[in-house]
Amino acid sequence: MHAEATKAELNLPQAFLLLATNDKDGTPELPMYVLRTTLAGAILAELDLIGAIELQGKHVRATGTAPKTELQHELDLIRGKSRPHTPKRWASMLEGRAEMRRIYEGMASRGLVENAGEKHLGLFRTLRYPERDHAPEAELLKKIEVALSGGTYDAGPSDSKASDVGVADATAPDATAPDAGTPDAMAQDAGTPDATAPAPAKPDSKAPDARTIALIALLQAAGLLGKLFPAADKNWADELAKDYWPAKAVEDELLMIRLAQAEAPTL
Repeated sequence: MHAEATKAELNLPQAFLLLATNDKDGTPELPMYVLRTTLAGAILAELDLIGAIELQGKHVRATGTAPKTELQHELDLIRGKSRPHTPKRWASMLEGRAEMRRIYEGMASRGLVENAGEKHLGLFRTLRYPERDHAPEAELLKKIEVALSGGTYDAGPSDSKASDVGVADATAPDATAPDAGTPDAMAQDAGTPDATAPAPAKPDSKAPDARTIALIALLQAAGLLGKLFPAADKNWADELAKDYWPAKAVEDELLMIRLAQAEAPTL
């Protein structure tokens, strides 16, 4: 039924949510504030990759192009602002339940996940979107695995089994990962990087494509990369993710949230 829809490439917010959601019960594998903030970074990353926005100096600005995107709502928000904002500010402004639900529902319309309603815990509700089709996630895991091992991805029949990099339960439909803690790389001044510049390559290997590099950087910012790929070369992962401005925005915003949480009991 959804065969044609699932053939289309996932955008970065969809890819991130697919990897950050428990396949079996459909609940997030990350604390909600981490999930939403990183999702906001994924929205910025996708709009940057398709040329709809760019980082000019310290501010995010819409470009003059009008590419087709499923993130038109978010792009219109950026275009509609009378003055530009920093990446960190946009990571905060795009972080929300509405954006998260909109992207989940887009995945559900493609048959990737299904809306299993909400889980009620007192006054708290957790959206649940268990997986329906594991093939797209398996392909994502394989592409990231190959990138982390310094190889070149061949988009042939997907083999989701873990190999050199050690994917954590990559083939299991109910693969889970514990809540991520503080990311290894906290906020550092990245200057004004070129998000589309190729990452440094290992000897005798080709650099991964920009979309895979972006996803690696976002997973690392969320603290999820090491959970999914525990045996990955951390130094190589750091090189791939280095200076990627949407991921840096996520790290900066998460740092501020955690500082605020730490100070709250003393106020």
